[in-house]
Amino acid sequence: MSSLWLENTNLPKFPSLDKTVKTDVLIIGGGIAGILTGYMLKKAGVGCVIAESDRICHGTTGNTTAKITVLHGFIYDKMIKRFGAEYARLYLKANMEALSEYRRMSESIDCDFESSDAYVYSLDDKEKVQREVKALKTLGFPAKFDNAEKLPFKVAGAVKAEGQAQFNPLKFLSHVCRDLEIYESTRVMELTPDGAVCNGGRIKADKIIVATHFPFINKHGSYFLKMYQHRSYVIALENAPDLDGMYVDGCKTGMSFRNYRDLLFVGGAGQRTGKKCGGWEELSEFIHKNYPDAREVARWATQDCMTLDSIPYIGQYSKRTPNFYVATGFNKWGMTSSMVAAKLLTDIIIGKKNDYVSVFSPSRSIMRPQLASNAAHAIINLLTPTAPRCPHVGCALKYNKQEHSWDCPCHGSRFDEDGKLLDNPATEDKKMK
Repeated sequence: MSSLWLENTNLPKFPSLDKTVKTDVLIIGGGIAGILTGYMLKKAGVGCVIAESDRICHGTTGNTTAKITVLHGFIYDKMIKRFGAEYARLYLKANMEALSEYRRMSESIDCDFESSDAYVYSLDDKEKVQREVKALKTLGFPAKFDNAEKLPFKVAGAVKAEGQAQFNPLKFLSHVCRDLEIYESTRVMELTPDGAVCNGGRIKADKIIVATHFPFINKHGSYFLKMYQHRSYVIALENAPDLDGMYVDGCKTGMSFRNYRDLLFVGGAGQRTGKKCGGWEELSEFIHKNYPDAREVARWATQDCMTLDSIPYIGQYSKRTPNFYVATGFNKWGMTSSMVAAKLLTDIIIGKKNDYVSVFSPSRSIMRPQLASNAAHAIINLLTPTAPRCPHVGCALKYNKQEHSWDCPCHGSRFDEDGKLLDNPATEDKKMK
């Protein structure tokens, strides 16, 4: 099912590639990260081409809840303990700058941009909330402890950040992309020393950026070990209350809320892609209990790449691949992370110093507890004697009754019942018979 954004926004259409073109930078992927990077590069005087295999913004970007905030779960206390206060301060500063850039750009774009307070709550751990508030204050950010009393259930507490924002992402991107060179229905089939071979032509480029949500090239960077995908669900309601803010549970499988115009978005009920979850049925039960007079007007699902340490991978694709870059692993916070990626990659490409290179480096240590879990999932599902199997690396696919799809529990590729590819990192359809 399509999101409210996709149903109500007329995105511009672009031609498919049917020739050879030459550019400075090829961006593979026409979601928010790719489009913003193209926009920033063009502003810096760098020529770029965006190749999108389907339609722009019809993947994760079209299914976001579009919260623009520096609160990314309970991460700052952990970040200070793991990497130090300076590292955490840089991460916070990068995302604050991203929020400011959205605010500046939206002054001239009709995209329903509005300031809104953000809350990260915990159902049962008040001390965790207090530690996060303290960590943010240590970094110079004026976070507050709050009881989040407008939620329909009692919480142990919430971190509150004032002056964050929300918007309609596709109305925003419809404006941003209009002067960019974009080719839709243009799938990259092969990378070459001078660019890429696509299904309808060639793109010659000096540098390449992979902004395809989950990177599709396995022989560099080990992204198939460094990430997994998490699927979650959203229902939009009318005749529901205005919660006066954006809310998210600090637990990955918890619930999120935000209003848009006269609607309330209720999200959550998710799990690692390929594993069983409550989905829309669980959300519907929650809504019936807590908002009995509300009426559903739309429902959709989204998928997010989760990294080993909850920090995105932005920068050089691997140590062995100069002039080859990536933006991925946004951990459910694609709005600010995409803006961070656009600004950081632009600086890298034009040779401008950027203080955030080491924070987001894709080549940082992978020695994190999540690595063992990812490896175990891959081994178990590679050895599972069942069909069909994912063409990415051969894991056993699991049937998703909620969405009538076949999902890969290893890396998150998805296919419809006829085998058509729905989500990467797989790059081809699956023969189901």
